[in-house]
Amino acid sequence: MDGVRAGIDEAGRGCLAGPVVAGAVILPPGYDLPGLTDSKKLSPRRRAVLAQAIKAQAVSWALGFSWPREIDRINILQATLAAMSRALCALRVQPDCVLVDGNRSFPSTLPLTTVVGGDAIHPCISAASILAKTFRDELLDRMDERYPGYGLAVHKGYGTQEHLDALRRLGPSPAHRRTFKGVCPAPREKTLWLPGI
Repeated sequence: MDGVRAGIDEAGRGCLAGPVVAGAVILPPGYDLPGLTDSKKLSPRRRAVLAQAIKAQAVSWALGFSWPREIDRINILQATLAAMSRALCALRVQPDCVLVDGNRSFPSTLPLTTVVGGDAIHPCISAASILAKTFRDELLDRMDERYPGYGLAVHKGYGTQEHLDALRRLGPSPAHRRTFKGVCPAPREKTLWLPGI
């Protein structure tokens, strides 16, 4: 696949709170980003350093979002694809082709290829992964200040035991995805009973 490539990846798909964030990145031929790989394999500090370098060197980069209310309305898969499409459309430079991490594509007028594990294979996808992850983590830090008590700055919205305990204690906040298991209390089973028994 020749020409100008854009890589696309998302962060936060499996979280109970916050948006799903997609990154889209076009890297120049002579980029200098040592250590560039899947964002999950990097420390927060290394991701932050690389994110700044990616933004400085990229031909173009953009982010796309799907917020909890949309996620609850259309489901997480469709919301993730929508965020990816928005990131692609927000690029200031139109690529010749698009590489998307994973096995699901979205409608596009551009040639689009899905790559399972692409964030560890293609540098443009790795860069998109890092931008999406660093932005989302910073956003969850701010959400933690707005919705205290859930530990969002610590677990970044993932379903840790601490997070689930806080949800049972406090109930969901506006930042939570109400259709996700563990966010809202499970409905109690109705039991039949007779007076005096």
